[in-house]
Amino acid sequence: MLNQFSKTATQIEGLIDQVGKVASWATLAIVGLISVNVFLRYTFSFGSVWAQELEWHLLAVMILLGMSFALQRGDNVRVDVFYAQFSPQKKFIVDVISALLTIVVSLIFIKLSISYVEQSLSIGEGSPDPGGIPARWAIKSLIPIGFCFVALQGAAELMRLMLAHKKIKANNHV
Repeated sequence: MLNQFSKTATQIEGLIDQVGKVASWATLAIVGLISVNVFLRYTFSFGSVWAQELEWHLLAVMILLGMSFALQRGDNVRVDVFYAQFSPQKKFIVDVISALLTIVVSLIFIKLSISYVEQSLSIGEGSPDPGGIPARWAIKSLIPIGFCFVALQGAAELMRLMLAHKKIKANNHV
């Protein structure tokens, strides 16, 4: 059972690494796109609704796919002032509760966003602006996908916590 937990957690973390790379490339793309847009706007007085909307779409990719990667790396916000003073047992409890809450909140977001995406897809939602990106539903579909990755990363963290806790208990009994 523990070996399967380790294997599954490793597979999830490998997937999240790949998702993080996509988010990283989206970050680079948005920086490049904004730079080009600013240059064109101020040098040639040329602006594009499509390009401005693409900036927002890339931002959504960066955030929605980057959340799970940030969670995996421990780049999420937490109150370390108290946590640092906790005993290993209290840290374990806090970490388990955090992982469980991450999973539950992610599942709530997934459930709430699916109908939102379905509605957008059913009407073929696009940009209300002339010259905008026609498939707004596509970017909205990243909402449940992004939270699915966060839930998976939460599950991987929970598995790692259980594995570490079992090892500590086994070492204390030796």
